[in-house]
Amino acid sequence: MVLLVVLGSLLQLLLLRPSVGQFPRPCANSVSLRTKQCCPVWEGDGSACGATSGRGFCEDVTVSEEPNGPQFPHSGIDDRERWPLAFFNRTCRCAGNYGGFDCGECVFGYFGSRCAEQRQYLRKNIFSLSVAEQQRFISYLNLAKTTVAADYVIVTGTRAEMGENGENPMFFNVSVYDLFVWMHYYVSRDALLGGPGNVWQDIDFAHESSAFLPWHRVFLLNWEHEIRKITGDFNFTIPYWDWRDETECTVCTDNLMGGRNPLNPELISPASIFSSWKVICTMPQEYNRRATLCPGTSEGPLLRNPGNHNPNRTRRLPTSADVDSVISIETYETGPMDRRANMSFRNALEGFASPETGMAVTGQSTMHNALHVFMNGTMSSVQGSANDPIFLLHHAFIDSIFEQWLRKHTPPRSHYPTADAPIGHNGGHYMVPFLPLYRNADYFLGNQALGYEYSYLQDPGTRFVQEFLTPYLQEAQLLWQWLLGAGLIGATLAGVVMTGVYLLLRKQSENSKRKLTSSFGERQPLLHSSSEEGSGTSYQTTL
Repeated sequence: MVLLVVLGSLLQLLLLRPSVGQFPRPCANSVSLRTKQCCPVWEGDGSACGATSGRGFCEDVTVSEEPNGPQFPHSGIDDRERWPLAFFNRTCRCAGNYGGFDCGECVFGYFGSRCAEQRQYLRKNIFSLSVAEQQRFISYLNLAKTTVAADYVIVTGTRAEMGENGENPMFFNVSVYDLFVWMHYYVSRDALLGGPGNVWQDIDFAHESSAFLPWHRVFLLNWEHEIRKITGDFNFTIPYWDWRDETECTVCTDNLMGGRNPLNPELISPASIFSSWKVICTMPQEYNRRATLCPGTSEGPLLRNPGNHNPNRTRRLPTSADVDSVISIETYETGPMDRRANMSFRNALEGFASPETGMAVTGQSTMHNALHVFMNGTMSSVQGSANDPIFLLHHAFIDSIFEQWLRKHTPPRSHYPTADAPIGHNGGHYMVPFLPLYRNADYFLGNQALGYEYSYLQDPGTRFVQEFLTPYLQEAQLLWQWLLGAGLIGATLAGVVMTGVYLLLRKQSENSKRKLTSSFGERQPLLHSSSEEGSGTSYQTTL
């Protein structure tokens, strides 16, 4: 029995092995850096990329050569250019619905040993979750924060600093949660041009242009997938916060994302588990001054002071009318395809344009950006914003607005820019810093094709059941199970009592009969005659 338990645990560890992140641990070494190959062996069959099982094969990476926009005038100075060629030019190419850095997993929306079964997950409003579901979500976040990423590491230096042959590999272990924080930092950091303070700031591979929405969609899917892996809860989804028409941070309570510390309004309440969290990658000016990358080490507490921001920059949180106006913009991307774009759905939703007019505005933050500014703390810095768990709730809702726009306008993939977008944002560019690789334009599609849905985007009947009735039905089911169990126990006890009473009365009856027999011996045969034995009347009368 013990052997079976051990084998079962080992099998679970293999099946629940994480499959998303930055640098796969099997490739974080001098050999992989020197050969520029990241084609790990899939443990399922012992072959690179699961080739023996037909799951994938090791292939040269072909990057898009379409021209970039003029925003980044340099070439060959940043490891993120033409991702991932600075590090690897051969990676696993997975077949069919197989995915993961070694093709040992499934692509989004599929599961099973052959990745042939589809599944639709439902993302719900955090306020429609039961108290138990809310607490479970928070416990999962804390587990991710305290669990070292099993299969991925981060880089703490540039490729040049690691040596021509990778003789000085610079990798670092972080928690699962901090892995994703670091990824958001790495994709948005300034370009190091050489020497202290010598940086180029007008560069971001996930913001201020076309890839903003597809990149964050893949980011959330990977984050969600990772939580399912480390918890074993394959029904887990990231909840969203519908902040339309809000005037305060309604998720900033001790039983959710953490209330305000009564002694210091910039800190999280000590009654919240998030008060003990330490942030990483929140000092971009210091990294630039030292011409280095974020080391992934602790840099202090999580900061948040919602509502005490600069009102000239963000007047209010977005309204329902703002969201409707933005969704009505027909064109996904326009003009320079950056923060100056007018009548661009992406630019208006990201928050560099007015939601009422669709025209770019300077010195103001609207829509997505407005909430980051409103939080007035760690969330307000692009590179470190993912440290705050509100980031997940916020971006899940932004993703749902993106989904509404896709359903309303049904744009073909060709509407996503193929050329002249800022560096890293063209449709054929691979998303930085993901391994396995994802192309931007491949995720310019509806979320149902990726295996998930939002509760408030369902049809009204399904939405009512899923979002409002289901929690009560689940509680009623638990109550019914308890009542049924209590009923069975009560019936059993009643049966025992009745049996005892029956045996006691029977014994008393037999004693009485013995007394009668001794006094009136001639009646003994009548007590055992066939006419009286087993008579219901006789039994009931005796009882």
